Amino acid sequence: MKAIILAAGIGSRLGNSDPKPLTKLKNGESILYRQVEYLSKYIGINNIIMIVGYKKDLIMESFPNLIYVYNNFYDTTNTSKSLLAGLHKIEHEDVMWLNGDVVFEKELLPKIIQCSQSCMAVNTNSVGEEEIKYNIFDDGNIKGVSKTTFPALGEAVGINKVMTADLPLFKANLEKCADQDYFEKALELSIQNGMKIMPVNINKYLCMEIDFGDDLEQINKQL
Repeated sequence: MKAIILAAGIGSRLGNSDPKPLTKLKNGESILYRQVEYLSKYIGINNIIMIVGYKKDLIMESFPNLIYVYNNFYDTTNTSKSLLAGLHKIEHEDVMWLNGDVVFEKELLPKIIQCSQSCMAVNTNSVGEEEIKYNIFDDGNIKGVSKTTFPALGEAVGINKVMTADLPLFKANLEKCADQDYFEKALELSIQNGMKIMPVNINKYLCMEIDFGDDLEQINKQL
């Protein structure tokens, strides 16, 4: 299995001048350091691909042993194109990917790794207006996943996995995405083409995307 961390964006909403994944938590570790440490434990550091863009040198200097892919258009594209750039490096392997601003407990990762099909980590405790929402078919698999999905059962938290067999279809649908589309658009297109994606409930684990200063303050209280 390979893992991709999406860390190319500017992340201006948090108000930092540095890349958002390098934001320090209360223990002095960055969000990205925590992610890399946990992923290394479960899949090995040689299997981590980092997508960089904004102030890429700061990230690359902090983690010199990772595989890097540069999104040349990080300032005009969204996560669909960053993820596609990383997936060009992967064939015939399962792949997990996560947004570079997600703070989570390491115990969450085996739930995703051990899932027997393509899957998405979800939280049903809250449904934020600006968050990526999801709902399901009668068989329990994901039906819709977007900011406008309604009715919503919960939120997608930004940690996902696609199995080897589903990878060609998913890549093809990422190619169809517009520059400003989130990668979830490709997941929805793939679902429409028959791909099955299981929601993995992670309610009992600490997991939060850090978009704003309030998010950072809240997560630091829980660490």
